[in-house]
Amino acid sequence: MGDDQLFPADRVTVMGILNVTPDSFSDGGRLLDSGGGICLDRSLAAARALVKAGAHMIDVGGESTRPGADEVAVQEEIDRTVGVIEKLVEDLEVPVSIDSRRAPVVRCALRAGARVVNDISGLTSDPTLAGEVAKAGSVLILGHLRGTPATMQDSPRYKDVLEEVAVDLAQSVEKARAAGVASTNLVVDPGIGFGKRFEDNLELIAHIGWLKGRLGLPIMVGASRKAFLGTITGEPVADREFASHAACAVAAFGGADAVRVHDPAGALRAVEVGRALGSARRKELS
Repeated sequence: MGDDQLFPADRVTVMGILNVTPDSFSDGGRLLDSGGGICLDRSLAAARALVKAGAHMIDVGGESTRPGADEVAVQEEIDRTVGVIEKLVEDLEVPVSIDSRRAPVVRCALRAGARVVNDISGLTSDPTLAGEVAKAGSVLILGHLRGTPATMQDSPRYKDVLEEVAVDLAQSVEKARAAGVASTNLVVDPGIGFGKRFEDNLELIAHIGWLKGRLGLPIMVGASRKAFLGTITGEPVADREFASHAACAVAAFGGADAVRVHDPAGALRAVEVGRALGSARRKELS
């Protein structure tokens, strides 16, 4: 099972976001029951809606990674995610991903049927996570993050954000390979909004093709509803879908292989247009 199956080269994969958390920045709490626990029926209905809207994959997250978020206990993250993953794997035809940066959570999620691991920290939070992925033969998405969600926006600074993110991600890739994860099972993510200034996010998306070429791996972009879009448009989180779609189109135009989004329907159309326009460029002029 390689990324060529889960992230095929003939499309931009649309990953739908399913946050089973009380405090995610955009949609936290919507899948909780009256007692504050995770409602499996609501979670399944939300996942079905994402798939109906065009999502090729569902990414389940049990820990908020918004700026300033406190760390969740490992067992609590497991309790939030594993039952949902089991339900989705049983009901849905699309693959399920676990959005986690901790090995015990990943181990349980993979046993529950997850086929992809999305580690926003690029193995900096828990290097042993790579071993769990290697044993399962799963796909690993390596994100870029400096610090933790609680600290990442405390005055992030880069002299050359493209070069520094490329170097950091290359180190994450080497850690994964050293742990036994096959190169064909690796995807990278520049970590839009994770320890980045406004201008850093713009530069990374604008040069996504350079970053992809530098690392030689498929690349995913997660810009959906993030703060830099609000800075551009002046819109609150709930009103940033059009801006999110525009960012998806630009990422696809530049060569992104996947986007992680809240609204798959709009994103699917955006990446189709972006990919088509990117393919139409004359090599000698680009």
